[in-house]
Amino acid sequence: MVLCQDGEAAAAVAAAGGKEPEVPLSREDGAGTGQPCLSPVAGMEAAGAEERRVCGCCSGLSWPRCCKAPGTKKKAACPGLGLFYTVLSAFLFSVASLFLKKIEDVHSVEVSAFRCVFQMAFVLPGLIYYKTGFLGPKGKRIFLFFRGFLGSSAMILLYYAFQVMPLADATVITFSSPVFTSLLAWIFLKEKYSIWDLLFTLFAITGVVLIARPPFLFGSNVTGIEGSYTDHLKGTIAAITSTVSGASTFVIIRKVGKSVHYFLSIWYYAVIGLIGCVIALFVMNEWRLPYCGKDRVLLILIGLLGLGGQVFLTKALQIEKAGPVSIMKTMDVVFAFILQILFLNHLPTWWTVGGALCVVASSSGTAIRKWRQSLKKAKQNEI
Repeated sequence: MVLCQDGEAAAAVAAAGGKEPEVPLSREDGAGTGQPCLSPVAGMEAAGAEERRVCGCCSGLSWPRCCKAPGTKKKAACPGLGLFYTVLSAFLFSVASLFLKKIEDVHSVEVSAFRCVFQMAFVLPGLIYYKTGFLGPKGKRIFLFFRGFLGSSAMILLYYAFQVMPLADATVITFSSPVFTSLLAWIFLKEKYSIWDLLFTLFAITGVVLIARPPFLFGSNVTGIEGSYTDHLKGTIAAITSTVSGASTFVIIRKVGKSVHYFLSIWYYAVIGLIGCVIALFVMNEWRLPYCGKDRVLLILIGLLGLGGQVFLTKALQIEKAGPVSIMKTMDVVFAFILQILFLNHLPTWWTVGGALCVVASSSGTAIRKWRQSLKKAKQNEI
């Protein structure tokens, strides 16, 4: 599952630039093998010699194929590393969600406040290092404010949904985010919205209906839910609202583009989220430290695991294309079902499984389509 899937990781794609650094024209690898990386001697071609010089840094490859030859890109150390980071991120997010279910005496808004504190502690050194400032460009501050407000609202609502409804159900609903992102981008950014996007949207809505199981469609005897159906319905509404809010942050980040550093975007999210959480806790009179040591430990673990999951997801997006990462993120749903069965003793119903298949198919289809469009556009630009 994705805790607060609000777009800060997606912003790292723009920061990464999608390019690998090129190596300088000449350099000796004295710290490595002790052998210099040889290049063709000046005037050798004029003399008609075609001597093949061997580079000691590439296990015997000839110089034209050497990793340190002019204009040659470094070879990736591990082709599947980005996808591994994605799976690891999904696992950390899912475990954090499980710990959230295990907390007994802490309100979801207070958990969100602790998460914002961890985010601020992580981002602050980056802001100082990159000298981005704390407010951002004047023309972009209103967008950053709404990005922070919507992103933090998505987190709070998602945490509430996890506490009042089954873990797998809330996780599946959040996976309809790519579908809502395409719809909102069509409305506000005038991006293309095809018949395929409409089909994927209908699939996602069908999946959510199968999970929510409203009484006017499924009758009054609804099985396979936690607690009362009223709480289940509240959790469903919170999860859907969280998903739409998270999708809105993606649209705002696209609108802002590369003019704002992604660390500054996360900073607004954490600061506005913390302020909102503190105000809400005092209004609801829910601000208190956990009574037992177990809840305190779980709070710290949720913050660390959520931060770790975000770091690995950002790293995955920096070294892998967004399409494969989006598809691999469906492992969130798999982990949510496994953890729910093993540690919460709650077997999902066939309605939930059917809804999960609809939503995962919808989000995967959207990701694959966007990925193919980006590849096609890249080839056209090369031509």
